[in-house]
Amino acid sequence: MLPKRRLIVTESGLRQQIPGETDWQTFGHDPGAIRYSPLAQINVQNVAKLAPAWKFDTGEKGRPFEMTPLVVNNIMYVVTPSQHILALEPETGREIWNYDAHGGKGSVGRGVSFWPGDKNIAPRILFGTDGAQLIALDADNGQPAKDFGDNGIVNLGAGRKDRYPRARYAITSPPAVYRDLVIVGPETPEGPSVGPPGDARAFDIKTGKLVWTFNTLQHSNESGESTWGTDGGKNRAGPSLWGFITVDVQNNLLFLPTGNPADNFYGADRPGENLYANCVIAVDPETGNLRWFTQLVHHDIFDYDVAAPPALITVMRKGHAIPAVAEITKMGLLFILDRMTGTPLFGVEERPVPVSDVPGEKSWRTQPFPLKPPPLARNSVSRSELSRLSAETTTFCADLLDKYPNAGPYTPFLLNGSTLFPSTMGGGNWGGIAFDPNLHLIFVNTSSIGSIGRMTKAPTGAPVNGIGGMPYINAGGYSRFVDQNHYPCNQPPWGQLTAVNADTGEIAWQVPLGSYDELERRGVKQTGAANIGGPIASAGQLIFIAATNDSHFHAVDSRTGKELWTGKLDAPGEATPITYLGRDGKQYVAIACGSAGHLRSVGQDDEDTDVITAFALP
Repeated sequence: MLPKRRLIVTESGLRQQIPGETDWQTFGHDPGAIRYSPLAQINVQNVAKLAPAWKFDTGEKGRPFEMTPLVVNNIMYVVTPSQHILALEPETGREIWNYDAHGGKGSVGRGVSFWPGDKNIAPRILFGTDGAQLIALDADNGQPAKDFGDNGIVNLGAGRKDRYPRARYAITSPPAVYRDLVIVGPETPEGPSVGPPGDARAFDIKTGKLVWTFNTLQHSNESGESTWGTDGGKNRAGPSLWGFITVDVQNNLLFLPTGNPADNFYGADRPGENLYANCVIAVDPETGNLRWFTQLVHHDIFDYDVAAPPALITVMRKGHAIPAVAEITKMGLLFILDRMTGTPLFGVEERPVPVSDVPGEKSWRTQPFPLKPPPLARNSVSRSELSRLSAETTTFCADLLDKYPNAGPYTPFLLNGSTLFPSTMGGGNWGGIAFDPNLHLIFVNTSSIGSIGRMTKAPTGAPVNGIGGMPYINAGGYSRFVDQNHYPCNQPPWGQLTAVNADTGEIAWQVPLGSYDELERRGVKQTGAANIGGPIASAGQLIFIAATNDSHFHAVDSRTGKELWTGKLDAPGEATPITYLGRDGKQYVAIACGSAGHLRSVGQDDEDTDVITAFALP
């Protein structure tokens, strides 16, 4: 049964309604996910007056809330942490209908997708569950689409999850919609190495019948050679496709961002580049046939998934518009590629990187680095770059770095311990970028913190579903490179928001993103903070972003990076916001926030709750 909810409405949510004009129809606003809205009612001149309009309390607690709502045809569609799909009135937050997708505890659902229907079929909401189901609902009433699969449900786990019943196989990001097809990719295990495949699959959006499958594990390259070793690809889990799929409708292209191979830190049993792991892949959306691919991390032993939405931007060069795709990685590297060919528009070079000392491991000795823009996050750390919050902190962090040294970008976890920079969280992450097509600026948030760990022999008799099958494991888990008070051991900034000129590849501006209340009280300001979630941009020359653990929601001048407004959320907004025009003629900005996300840390005392909050001008 759906938990009891509290609806909080302020005066601005009760004005007379008039027909709406501008929606937020996909997780990225448009199929290419540039997250740009043409709305300008809220702009640089008046954003300082922004105030809460309404809040919707899901009544749920204890789970990350990373969802991006949709607003289509005067209805807001959301998914709660326990995977209830809800329809809300976008001007007030009043609940219209709800559907229980039975996601269960620990589930992550980052949003739903919308299909507009045709003359015979009503519009539909599509959603992939933590339990490996693809669900189609009537967008007007939330009832299952009876002619889709089995009474509105397609079992995605058949032939996959049921072969590995203890392995994870889930859908965590919104499906992609191309004409009458719905395309999904799964989250698969990152360890052990054996498990279900990470194939992308397209289904008929009317019937639920399978149309095509794209295998994310390439068994042989153009020369007929395996990129996984002799048997490295056999029964291999993944590569995962848990990130966001984007669509170029005009050029008939579908873009897939793939995750790292399994196991995420041990690769001796999979020698080679491991294609198509860690790639941006372009396929024909009607057939699933490969158009091109570019691998952004070779032979990943760092847990550096490529998960952000491949954003479909335009680069101007000598008066010509070049269709491009932009991808931010966990290394904090922004790759800008020709959308039609995958060719880097600003050049890429292979640079030597440190190698593993794990017996049998054959590290890839180079990794690709774009020539422009420069790295948008710290990718190494030395003693001279350690925190100076106090003498005790500097000593603590120096001792930690001695124990877990860093040899530069792409330092893997070593037998005696090492520091991975950026951490397994990034750098960039699934939050991705926003793009202003008028300013030709790319906006991206990144984190600059490290991870520590060491590779060690796996204990004898380790369970198959845990760490079994791998002679060596990362004994550090996902430990962070932090001081005795859990602040990052490197000097700030620990999180940044950056604008990159899409036409030149140069950084236009870069500012800290996020803060720590305790450090602010001590006079240590502008530190930035680790972040999860993403930005949006608008014609009002504004960027809206939360993403950090300080529970702040920011409006930033797109042209300069100057902060123009800060709102306080009930909990950290580890999600991407949206903006839309209500039937009352008011522009709203809305975001999900939850207190049980990945970033809950130092001194955080937010109420344990998961809430959607909308803001508007008075």
